[in-house]
Amino acid sequence: MSESLLVLERRLASVPVGQADVLLPLTAAERRVLRGRRRTACGRAVLLQLPREGALRPGDQLSDGAGAIRVEVAAAPEPLLRVQADSALALLQAAYHLGNRHVALELHAQELRLLEDAVLAEMLEARGLVLSRCREPFAPEGGAYGEGHGHGHGHAHP
Repeated sequence: MSESLLVLERRLASVPVGQADVLLPLTAAERRVLRGRRRTACGRAVLLQLPREGALRPGDQLSDGAGAIRVEVAAAPEPLLRVQADSALALLQAAYHLGNRHVALELHAQELRLLEDAVLAEMLEARGLVLSRCREPFAPEGGAYGEGHGHGHGHAHP
């Protein structure tokens, strides 16, 4: 007999990370969609029916209507491009050009990360940047105009 579909309807506040019963790995794109079927790390089918309160973040805790189970959202590994440069200015210019194309970016002091894309890879290599491919969790910056503000990303702007 298979387990019944677990319907996740609530976000839990102030729950310590790592205290969940089940892990739910989601890609960056999946964390923005608050409705629909997903699978937990152990393969259990879940149905998201969450209030539209902004994108999910890794570490967010969800529950069914009764609060009987705690499910922790995790960033699923995705195919990424790691972008590095010889200078901070070259990396900043790359971020500018990618931002003009509305590309989701994960920013680090010495590198940028973005979802793997052959056209963007060609453009970046033509600019003299060093690219490598990896498969890691992706946590892009939130948007400047409400996308990701508040609950949608891992930090607040002053």
